[in-house]
Amino acid sequence: MPPKAKAGARAPAKRKLAEEFPPGEILTDSHKKCWKLGTPIGQGGFGLLYLANEETAQSVGPEAPYVIKVEPSENGPLFCELKFYQRAARPDLIQSWMKSHKQKHLGVPRYWGSGLHNRGGKGYRFMVMDRFGTDLQKKFEENGKKFPRKVVLQLGLHLLDVLEYIHEHEYVHADIKASNLLLSHTDPNQVFLVDYGLAYRYAPEGKPKDYKEDPKRCHDGTIEFTSIDAHKGVSPARRGDLEILGYCMVQWLCGRLPWEDKLQDADYVRDSKVKCRDNIGEFMKKCFPSEPEPEEMVKYMEEVKTLGYSDKPPYQKLRTILQSALTSLGASADNKLDFSMTTNGVSSPKAKTTKRKKAAASDEPDGSPVKKRRAPPKKATNRVKKTASPKKRLVDTASQTSPMPEVKKPRGRAKKAP
Repeated sequence: MPPKAKAGARAPAKRKLAEEFPPGEILTDSHKKCWKLGTPIGQGGFGLLYLANEETAQSVGPEAPYVIKVEPSENGPLFCELKFYQRAARPDLIQSWMKSHKQKHLGVPRYWGSGLHNRGGKGYRFMVMDRFGTDLQKKFEENGKKFPRKVVLQLGLHLLDVLEYIHEHEYVHADIKASNLLLSHTDPNQVFLVDYGLAYRYAPEGKPKDYKEDPKRCHDGTIEFTSIDAHKGVSPARRGDLEILGYCMVQWLCGRLPWEDKLQDADYVRDSKVKCRDNIGEFMKKCFPSEPEPEEMVKYMEEVKTLGYSDKPPYQKLRTILQSALTSLGASADNKLDFSMTTNGVSSPKAKTTKRKKAAASDEPDGSPVKKRRAPPKKATNRVKKTASPKKRLVDTASQTSPMPEVKKPRGRAKKAP
């Protein structure tokens, strides 16, 4: 028999579920541009994701280049992440950055519009985004939970470009992981970092926030990758993004991080990461017990370790570390992502993969960004909620939406970084 609820306890307020709109519904954004909805391709707890196109006489087909996330306007998650996209993901901003930095690709999703829609007396909020393909978590599991070293280095270089861009626009991502990395719908060699549900404006008007630990905010993010700062309840900072990327690259190379055996114990995970930071050599031995340790990962993590809470990361120095390793492999700068693990030209057998909890999901093969919720203290929360169709899913996002965020309380200030 389930335990009785405590007297006077209140159940959390339920957010309203999104009503499904019929194909052909027209939404008008804040700039009076009209968008036509196609079929829904994903459903979360409170929102729906639709194929979409600019309004035309024709119906929206399966190759539509856009997706639109729709949720009841009073829910809130979409509104929060929308602020990031409006400030930092406008196509003109991205294009200008790429031109000035001589980059052919930047893996930041473009924001195409948003607005409010009224139907049957009910209000809805929506946002228009690029459409994407599959996520790298699927690729990782299909490959027996390992990526080739060349691919890991390529991904690291791509993500350093992305992080430098969003950092220079006053935000940190705070939730980098394979399930939040989506391949382009049209080019399998382009990767995008999505899901800005935990994105945090660390430097409003160019002034970085102060360091301050808040026990009430401990362990935000995805437990196996989240930064030591986040474990301590400190507001996300640039060094945290680079620390998280380091954990991701090491996992992609070795298959498993040492603390993955006790993800339900957030304090254990935090303490393990502190030990890792204090002795990176010992950490690498645990990750690569029967093979040479990747020298570039040691150098990368040692460099990140030196960063203060408000320090600007040495992006170019970190790129040089990864690029030098790529060159040592004799790899050409072809930017082609070959995820297959090979031995003497023969593909390695794929290990059986088990369903693991996820704090966020990714796009499905039909292409649509999806979401996750925060990991509560001392508990890993990574379960993906699937839709009726096994090939199409979106994560239940009681605290976020796809590719939209969750409501955040104001973070604390601090006196200095430890």
